[in-house]
Amino acid sequence: MSLSLDSRHCGRVFVIKCAGRIVTGEEITTLEACINRGLLESSRIVVQAGEVTRVDSSGMGLLVRFLSHSRNRGGDLRLAAASPFLINLLQMTKLTTIFRIYDSEEEAIVSFLKEPALSQPVGVKAGPVVLFVDQSPDLCAFVRTLLQHHGYEVLSTCRMHDAKTLLSASKVDYIVLGPDSSFRAADSAAASLRSLAPKASTVLLQKDFKHGDAEEAGLELLRLMQHGANS
Repeated sequence: MSLSLDSRHCGRVFVIKCAGRIVTGEEITTLEACINRGLLESSRIVVQAGEVTRVDSSGMGLLVRFLSHSRNRGGDLRLAAASPFLINLLQMTKLTTIFRIYDSEEEAIVSFLKEPALSQPVGVKAGPVVLFVDQSPDLCAFVRTLLQHHGYEVLSTCRMHDAKTLLSASKVDYIVLGPDSSFRAADSAAASLRSLAPKASTVLLQKDFKHGDAEEAGLELLRLMQHGANS
């Protein structure tokens, strides 16, 4: 296979960095599986295509299909940092008229963040906004789901750069740093996050948070956030 993918959640946006060929075979199968994983939680997709070297008709069909699918769910699939080859291909096929294309990955992400949030799950009312930062995608998923079902609106990321992007485009009430954050409260990096949201309460999760019983960990997080709101 000659397609490599690097995917992550950046708040409400699912970002996929592609390098290589998007062509019939294992490449398309792998990309399709990756997009489908992202769509489980978000219909806002950014495909960073700066290192894409070839797209065949089936590969382009895959992108168009998921573009339509995401828009039908109230989202979109946007292209970022497209290579000259891909820009030329889109122009030749007149697909520049349907894809939204941005010069950089960050611009594409921010374009979504500046739009109104998509509707919350049924029965869930959006409340205070939380930014959760941790290197573990699984822990991000756990905290997102837990807090959303307790009335919070949650943005999460595994990367410091993304955290700053989210704070630059969103007003948050809490910054929660997970146990595997490489940038703790005493570090200048964490201080830079707080400087972007000076009114936000900061919550630090200890190392044992990820190893404890899920119910107990969830209750402890909710307690810490309530304490931060009252302090």
